[in-house]
Amino acid sequence: MFLDEMIAAQKRGEARGVASVCSAHPTVLNVAIKQALRALESHGALLIEATCNQVNQFGGYTGMKPADFVRYVHGIAKENKLPFEYILLGGDHLGPSVWQDEPAESAMQKSAELVRDYVGAGFTKIHFDSSMRLADDPAGRLDAEVSARRAAQLAKIAEQTAITSGGGAPRYVIGTEVPVPGGARERGDSVGITTVENARQTIEVTREAFRREGLESAWERVIAVVVEPGVEFGDDFVWAYQPSATRELSRFIEWQPMVYEAHSTDYQRRQALKSLVRDHFAILKVGPGLTFAFREAVFALAMMEDELFPANMRSHLIRVLYDVMVRHPRYWQKYYLGTPDVQAFKRKFSFSDRARYYWPDPHVQNALDILLRNLNDKPLPFSLLSQYAPMEMEKIRAGMIENKADAIISDHVSRVLDDYVFACGGN
Repeated sequence: MFLDEMIAAQKRGEARGVASVCSAHPTVLNVAIKQALRALESHGALLIEATCNQVNQFGGYTGMKPADFVRYVHGIAKENKLPFEYILLGGDHLGPSVWQDEPAESAMQKSAELVRDYVGAGFTKIHFDSSMRLADDPAGRLDAEVSARRAAQLAKIAEQTAITSGGGAPRYVIGTEVPVPGGARERGDSVGITTVENARQTIEVTREAFRREGLESAWERVIAVVVEPGVEFGDDFVWAYQPSATRELSRFIEWQPMVYEAHSTDYQRRQALKSLVRDHFAILKVGPGLTFAFREAVFALAMMEDELFPANMRSHLIRVLYDVMVRHPRYWQKYYLGTPDVQAFKRKFSFSDRARYYWPDPHVQNALDILLRNLNDKPLPFSLLSQYAPMEMEKIRAGMIENKADAIISDHVSRVLDDYVFACGGN
């Protein structure tokens, strides 16, 4: 399995890693799959992950159950002629997060069904996250041993499901020291780097919990532990990776049969990503950074459309997206703080990219369709490309991409993924 090979390379001292594409956006997945197709020989596999909020037995916010998501990705792969065996599917934060307002008994029953559905559908990389306090748990931070015990109970479900479904033996990720979901709210929010003591405790208590459940063979397939290396982003800032701050943490994992998984690596410079992989943060999660790039390209095209078409023919995409977000504030309201004007700016331009939840909306999708029909009809003027998409213009002039809106969007997203390919050992 590719993940096993990557870890073996890490233990030989090679700076090998894998990008975890955490998105259900069709353009993002199309670009990732096309890139994987070009890099089969040098890079091996593409890792695509879904979260418990995004995809679950009740549909999640995408409306997809785990089997639906598998079919969805399979369809995109088939369209691009990428054999599905080159795609690894992961389930992220599988546990009671969605049901943390319920008592432990019902929340864990639903968590078990969640894991059963993911593994039964063919997801082979499973991250257990049972760190949250449930409705009838004692007040305060959840005890580490309780969290580990619940993770082991879910691992037992995963093992049983893998056997009955005839799927491959899953690889597991443990640990839950991650940044604030959705990005930091304020610049002053701190991200404490995981201590060696906490990393050691997570591994030891979870290993013991697995042993108590009779899961010694499953423990041998624990490939990574999630820790916090000090990378994070907020609405308009990014905290860059500082290798000197994680030196002891990096050394610690060299003596363990696993690597680290780093969340919220979006917007890190490519050299910082490469340093993370070198320091054994070998699984790099990226999601909002990809849909932010999509949004950035689409907005640039909408501005070009305003210059080329009369008002009655334009998509008015930026306004349509804005209006839908105002009418349905569920996905941004608790994340975008500040005055109404500040919130309005964040709805458009925040690095947290809560706009990603609104692209499937029928009104937004219709506006996007109009935009692409308008701009794919004939080549865009170089003068406008120079103003709004200068890097893509240079590629068009060099014959590297077509002068079409679709190609400009795809290239803009691809540039983000290129940094991850570079960091993970590609060219």
